Amino acid sequence: MLFANTRLPSRCLSLLLSTCFAAQLAWSQPSNPPSFTPLDYVEYLQWLDTEIATAGVPGVALGIVRANEVLDVRTWGVRSMGDDALVDSKTLFRIASVSKTFAGAVTAKMVFDQKQSWDTPIISILPQYSIGTQESSKGMTLRHILSHTTGLMPHAYSNMLDSGVAYEKIQEKFQEIPTVCPPGRCYGYQNVVFSLVSDVVEVTEQESYAQYVQERLFAPLGMETASVGLEGYTDAINVSAAHRQRGENWLIAPTNAAYYTVGPAAGVNASIEDMMVWAQANLGAFPSVLPEPVLVEQQTPVVETPRGSYFNRWPRLEKAWYGLGWRVFDYAGVRVIHHGGGVRGFRSELVLVPQLDIAMIVLFNGETSLANDVVPAFLDTVIR
Repeated sequence: MLFANTRLPSRCLSLLLSTCFAAQLAWSQPSNPPSFTPLDYVEYLQWLDTEIATAGVPGVALGIVRANEVLDVRTWGVRSMGDDALVDSKTLFRIASVSKTFAGAVTAKMVFDQKQSWDTPIISILPQYSIGTQESSKGMTLRHILSHTTGLMPHAYSNMLDSGVAYEKIQEKFQEIPTVCPPGRCYGYQNVVFSLVSDVVEVTEQESYAQYVQERLFAPLGMETASVGLEGYTDAINVSAAHRQRGENWLIAPTNAAYYTVGPAAGVNASIEDMMVWAQANLGAFPSVLPEPVLVEQQTPVVETPRGSYFNRWPRLEKAWYGLGWRVFDYAGVRVIHHGGGVRGFRSELVLVPQLDIAMIVLFNGETSLANDVVPAFLDTVIR
């Protein structure tokens, strides 16, 4: 049976920001946020503890924060099956598609700095590419890419990533991606096309996407163990292995390096400490890094998303959209900002409730359906 490695007493939680995180910048919060204490979500933590033990997931890390306060951080299990090393608050996980929230911030910052425009056609920025099979695709913009409204066939060439083909090779086939509607007209989730953000950064900033994220996000926020790319994962010592379940057994899964070549879509590695800081930044805690206009831009709905994804089955979910690097929900009458992720051997979930000034992050080093349930269970705890 799995057990919780870390259970911080409430008297220690208020000290965690000053002792664990380097970034201590100005913060803002709602004018009348509710007051949360660990007692408010004790039933949720008990539920999660039982579910983790039942699922047998090798390792899990959880953080609950407000903009200026860490409410809880807990870890369960081991970094790798067959090894006694426990997951702790600095253990590195692959966060998969939660990486898109960083890409959204990168792009919104470039627009905020007036180095790019949401509505400039991509063909004007990256004239070397011909994308899509119809003339209408020439109207594709940064806004379309970040909101998955490119009008291209959904999940274009994700199958090639699954097979280990790198982004640089897939680029040669961009002109073969079927155009299914004019840009801006329909929603179609992307990984490969979404990663054009990295090309835009290189042209605009004259540096790699990984360098930009490190210099403009990770470093000023004090996300000390976070990285973009394969080497940041393979060179780490305190790192989680990927796991898949076969029958009743959890087995270590090989790393699919191809998804690291689409850095904006799936290339970030981070610990629960890092991700708690990221959640706080997106609640408005670090306006010198993520100014309010950047957050508002990203968290505003752009396109309604159709039913079919796991979150559409959450009973109290009323409506779902995609913004710019984030999903946006109305849940039981409250606006919620969310993104989940999954890549071979890992699952991740991050949810913000700005109105209540609270956020939660859960990282799994195993592919588990439990990840589908952790967000609604948490929301049902804090939204009465």
